[in-house]
Amino acid sequence: MARTTPHDHPLAALTTLTDGRPLYFRVAARLLGELRDGAVPPGERLPGERRLAERFGVSRETVRQALEVLRRDGLLATDRRGSHVALPRSPAQSPASLTFPVGARAAEPRTGDRATVAWEAPPPDHAAALGLAPDRPTLVHRYTSATADGIGRRTAVSSFSAVALAEVEELARYRGRADGTGSAQLRRAYDWMRRAGLALHHRDTITRLADTPSVRVVRRVHDQYERPLEITDLLVDARQDALVYEFTLPAAG
Repeated sequence: MARTTPHDHPLAALTTLTDGRPLYFRVAARLLGELRDGAVPPGERLPGERRLAERFGVSRETVRQALEVLRRDGLLATDRRGSHVALPRSPAQSPASLTFPVGARAAEPRTGDRATVAWEAPPPDHAAALGLAPDRPTLVHRYTSATADGIGRRTAVSSFSAVALAEVEELARYRGRADGTGSAQLRRAYDWMRRAGLALHHRDTITRLADTPSVRVVRRVHDQYERPLEITDLLVDARQDALVYEFTLPAAG
């Protein structure tokens, strides 16, 4: 009996019933449906084979065969960093890049801006939010933005989780030089996370501080698996600055 391989099934068959087809083919159909629903944006990296195997309840070999079905039909592209979604992206799907830390940077760069990173124990509330043991060090980013006269001052302290450092190469590279003194710009941190295959979910809590003109913003970011990635504590002197958060959502249909 001839052995059935992924190459025997054209892309068109993925849009039809998959009953009776090999398991890897059914997994390919399910994964394609998720990709078309935007689970992983075009150009972004898929989760690894092990994670996909856990999600679909199959072996890594089955996942490998399913990926080959999609790869052969041009729906995935693979390089040394892994498999990337190659579905066409509509203009409405193109996400705007978010500059890290969101809300801390003024509309225009200021001469008083300063950013550093340190490898140290984060604030206790950050450690708890990130699931870190007390006193366990991690990458901590500090950002200050202020005009020469000090008006409109913004300060942000951000801590990254073990998950973020394990899966985002660009962040992990900072560990060796995170001495808290040298300038360190992480403006593209969210782009790096997305390129690593992480979908980002932001939740901001905004509180007006009593008897002051300041506003506190606590931002928590987790991925599509509900794993914490980052927490930021932002203080804004709101006497002259406005807090602006801009989100773009594609229209339905």
